[in-house]
Amino acid sequence: MHERSSVAELAESLKAELDRYSPGGKLPSSRALVERYRVSPVTVTRALARLAAEGLVVTRPGAGAFKAGTRPPATAGDTSWQELALSADAAAELVPRAVDASGVLVTLAAPPSGVIEFNGGYLHPSLQPERALSAALARAGRRPGAWGRPPTDGLTDLREWFAREIGGGVTGAEVLITAGGQSALTTALRALAAPGTPVLVESPTYPGMLAVARAAGLRPVPVPTDADGLRPDLLEAAFRATGARVLVCQPLFQNPTGALLPPDRRREAVRIARAAGAFVVEDDFARRLVHEDAAPLPPTLAADDPDGVVVHVCSLTKITSASLRVGALAARGPVLERLRAIQVVDSFFVPRPLQEAALELVGSPAWPRHLRTVSQELKARRDTLAAAVALRLPELSLPHMPSGGHHLWLRLPDTLPEAALLAAALRAGVTAAPGRPYFCAEPPAGHIRLSFAGVAGPTEIAEGVRRLRTAMDELLP
Repeated sequence: MHERSSVAELAESLKAELDRYSPGGKLPSSRALVERYRVSPVTVTRALARLAAEGLVVTRPGAGAFKAGTRPPATAGDTSWQELALSADAAAELVPRAVDASGVLVTLAAPPSGVIEFNGGYLHPSLQPERALSAALARAGRRPGAWGRPPTDGLTDLREWFAREIGGGVTGAEVLITAGGQSALTTALRALAAPGTPVLVESPTYPGMLAVARAAGLRPVPVPTDADGLRPDLLEAAFRATGARVLVCQPLFQNPTGALLPPDRRREAVRIARAAGAFVVEDDFARRLVHEDAAPLPPTLAADDPDGVVVHVCSLTKITSASLRVGALAARGPVLERLRAIQVVDSFFVPRPLQEAALELVGSPAWPRHLRTVSQELKARRDTLAAAVALRLPELSLPHMPSGGHHLWLRLPDTLPEAALLAAALRAGVTAAPGRPYFCAEPPAGHIRLSFAGVAGPTEIAEGVRRLRTAMDELLP
């Protein structure tokens, strides 16, 4: 039996027997519990720790476990005062800082048992380099000073590795190590834009970035995209109309459309921002999620930017594990000091063991093998999902077949309400990410985003599409 389920079952069994003991009464020894329930000593220790965390038992080293004393019933407090406290200053705020995190949480929440997860934002465990990560973490733990305080900007070797990955003339001294890409985006927007000011964003765009902007009191302004990504003509008009000093964009495999910004638009976007006296925050989240059949990747915007227009954000999280929250911010010029100051105030530094483990991982022979495997798998899964959608869900439109990233962006017919489809899909046993949170203004149509990276494989993809067909049949005439 799996260790986790054994722990839960033993904890429930012991909980059911607690009524036999008086407060302070001693429970059987760990050895006796091992023999009675035929489980390992580790399982017993973890089960007792779970009951201790619930306040049901007290463990005393060398003495054993005892039933905890009775506790007075919890008194329900009156938190209604918070409603006034949280809204008292809202009238004075240029942009309310209340944040709807539903667009982020939908990709983080674990689905109910038996539900196929097309709404995931990370690689399925079968695609994660779990063995290589464990080995890297073990080696990192043996490094001298592994639990010491790291430099606030990050380990020098790791900063230099990210600088080489970003390319161009970027140096390690121009890189800050962050706790993943989301943290880097938060730092960048707080550093570059004052509360109440506009920030230009692609439409549609990543809900987590919209949430970051709104939490900082910024006003996201949409710049429409097409099959080739951000439209320079509308970008120039948006800068002129709003006076914005920041643009956030994903030039490579844009989330959610999967668009790849072509060379002429890349140059135009930076030129337009430079003429407006504005920064470009380049969210390069998907460079390591390239599909096997993709053309050679363009360099980062930061690599071709000697004037410090571009603030670059990237991360190791998407290509490894949601828990390896190690990313980087790169910038040139005086803005680097502002980014550094905000980063230090917010989080001090990224834990050294994580940085050491990241260094061990990217320097190991397992790293290029992992990148090749994921590239092959993502291409195969993309093709499987796209073929299944075309065959069984012909009502849905796929405007763009991506060559990187981990999802398909599908447009719904006007007769199929987005919210109703998602509710019916959940009843059928499959989840999808809603399109609405990807727009900071009214969406032009209903959409769903289907991730092919967060599922177990082709069989689960086929079954998930079959369940979506069931949901659609429930709604369409």
